[in-house]
Amino acid sequence: MNNGLIIQRTSANNPDFIYLVSLLDHELWVELNEDQSTYDQYNKVPNIQTAIIIYAAEKPVAIGCFKEYNTNTVEIKRMYVDKAYRGKGVSKMILQELERWAIEKDFHYAILETSIHFNVAQSLYKNAGYYIIDNYDQYAGLKESVCMKKKLQ
Repeated sequence: MNNGLIIQRTSANNPDFIYLVSLLDHELWVELNEDQSTYDQYNKVPNIQTAIIIYAAEKPVAIGCFKEYNTNTVEIKRMYVDKAYRGKGVSKMILQELERWAIEKDFHYAILETSIHFNVAQSLYKNAGYYIIDNYDQYAGLKESVCMKKKLQ
């Protein structure tokens, strides 16, 4: 618990997780318009067992998850914070908990993709120790993508 917030480990099938993913997807479509049609197919996370929800007074306000990328690396996915809770360190809480969980599962690296338009997200990741890498896999050649990596401690 932190600032009255409760972190819950869960799966991507949790109804509260699904609800916040729908808000995230809506926001991405509004902000990125046609570009989102390219990325939407890569954002699906069904059956992922490593998801986090942050609650404030029993209301889900933030999410994130990770999936195995390879035997020593996870890919951070679906980071989202309700607008009313932005700027309060909630994203940092999500990222730290995801990294802790990945370390517990014996992973050594984390990678992620974000948009070149999301400067706040890029700052969050850079401040957390992530550095820009060449775009990987499905993001290779996509000029709107920024891919990042971090060695987990």
